[in-house]
Amino acid sequence: MIVAMQDQATEENIQHVIERMVDLGFNVHRTTGTQQTILAGVGKPTEFDVTEFKVLAGVQDAYRITQPYKLAGRKFRPEGTTITFPNGVVVGGKEVTIMAGPCSVESREQILLSAQQVKAAGAQFLRGGAYKPRSSPYSFQGMGVEGLKLLREVADMTGLLVITEVMEISQIEVMLPYIDCFQVGARNMQNFNLLRELGHVRKPVLMKRGIAATIEEVLLSAEYILSGGNYDLMLCERGIRTYETYTRNTMDISAIPVLKKLTHLPVFGDPSHGVGIRDFVPPMALASVAAGADGLLMEMHPNPDKAMSDGAQSLFPEQLEKLVAQLRALAPVVGRTVA
Repeated sequence: MIVAMQDQATEENIQHVIERMVDLGFNVHRTTGTQQTILAGVGKPTEFDVTEFKVLAGVQDAYRITQPYKLAGRKFRPEGTTITFPNGVVVGGKEVTIMAGPCSVESREQILLSAQQVKAAGAQFLRGGAYKPRSSPYSFQGMGVEGLKLLREVADMTGLLVITEVMEISQIEVMLPYIDCFQVGARNMQNFNLLRELGHVRKPVLMKRGIAATIEEVLLSAEYILSGGNYDLMLCERGIRTYETYTRNTMDISAIPVLKKLTHLPVFGDPSHGVGIRDFVPPMALASVAAGADGLLMEMHPNPDKAMSDGAQSLFPEQLEKLVAQLRALAPVVGRTVA
């Protein structure tokens, strides 16, 4: 159930409604926007009459949620979610956020040069894997904690934020001191135990769509994180597996405006995994922003031909610079800006 409070509702009014919802067996999630407070009741309450809440003092409206995802739906935060990071970067606002860097941390020299090039291109986040989920057990698996330390070191040197992938629950505590944002990869979108734990962490999360996940499944996975109380969540379209084999995946651009309609959460595009071929990344990045993406997650390597993972889809530094310039020209057409 959603209870929308009136603009002039007092804190006493709000607390009275919350107490009544709790009495019925609801878990109550409160969000206070610029103009009104929304109370979302989720769980398995006893039988209730929604009209009872419509007549309570300070209530504007009350209605049942028919969608299976309760907190991820746009009705929970009609104005949309914005996430403010410690250095002032705001995700989900007017400015398109750019996250870029290599697939994995390979050495101090490599990740430092990557950070410098990403910063010069205009990105706000440095991406790079310290732990790498690989299809083959014989492929490079990442540098682990040493990679996390290097990410933090070079990000602090260049004024960037750090986003990197978490693969299992045991890594969460280890990663907390070194990162600014957790990334949940496509393989873990339905690792519900991991998602549930990330809901208890007070650090932003970017969750990618699984390779065969429907949009409803994406939003239900998001619900696991939101229901734990972590509302600083971003979604990411990174391509789905189809019968087409020319590209690594099929980049579902249409998912971006659909998600923007259904959810209040910021939505990113990952054109690097979306197509898996370097030359097609820029046009898909531009298409993502045109479709309404709040940000882009892209792979760039100082020397992609010698990358230890995902070199074929990683941009050269000069390609990233050119792409950001194109994004700056495109963004105003769709009412956005690029730093």
